[in-house]
Amino acid sequence: MHAAATSVQRRRWLPWARRQVAAYLAAAGGGGGDGLVASAVSAARVVACFLATAVWAVVMLLLLPWPCERIRQSNVYGHVTGRMLLWILGNPIKVEGLEHLRARGIFICNHASPLDIFLVMWLAPTGTVGIAKKEIIWYPLFGQLYVLANHLRIDCSNPAVAIESMKEVAREVVKNNLSLILFPEGTRSRDGRLLPFKKGFVHAALQTRLLIVPIVVTGTHQAWRNNSVRVRPVPLTVKVLPPIRTDGWEEGRISEHLETVRSLYVRNLPDSQKPLDALAARKAN
Repeated sequence: MHAAATSVQRRRWLPWARRQVAAYLAAAGGGGGDGLVASAVSAARVVACFLATAVWAVVMLLLLPWPCERIRQSNVYGHVTGRMLLWILGNPIKVEGLEHLRARGIFICNHASPLDIFLVMWLAPTGTVGIAKKEIIWYPLFGQLYVLANHLRIDCSNPAVAIESMKEVAREVVKNNLSLILFPEGTRSRDGRLLPFKKGFVHAALQTRLLIVPIVVTGTHQAWRNNSVRVRPVPLTVKVLPPIRTDGWEEGRISEHLETVRSLYVRNLPDSQKPLDALAARKAN
């Protein structure tokens, strides 16, 4: 029975894994007018990024006996390599509000491109553990390194299981004096527009009472589009908003707390990334 279940699970995730490989490695991409040379240069940059990230694996292997130290050292290494990878890709970046990243907290970021991962690698303070859906292990190279660095995964297929997993994560965060970083939408937006938020970050806040620190990223969906390795030199903006206190949050007002935080993203994102319902509501008023 176990072997059969494993086989079914592999068949289930194989197409998903192939799509991820295509998104990172296929020699495809929009804007064919840019020419073969531009495509080749962009693909070479992506390969260079993965080669640089492979060095991370060596560091993590040396730290296998020390799980929490793997998290902290992966943050230190991420500060260097995350910024280096962004430099290799060639996107100008403007960052506002870095002072809000100095204290422990639950750092949340909208997600519209693989570039967002490099950004949070660079910006996450030392002592920050990442949390992602369990399928991240299928991301070529990065997924395996993510697990090796002792960052956390949860099963999002069942809401009840996901909530319990998040509560367990929160206990580990408190026990080891860590911060947490995650993408509250739970998946990558295909068109850059903000998706509905999952409740996981609210449950984590209720368990830890850490500050919520919203990180608003714009432009990454245009710089690295879905199913393409052509990275365009589009300017990126990162705005770290003031922390939100959670010591007064209540279990019975989870949806309200979620929408309060999400509304900050709606206000701070450009129209091209606002959800369509927010634009319609504004027009109606």
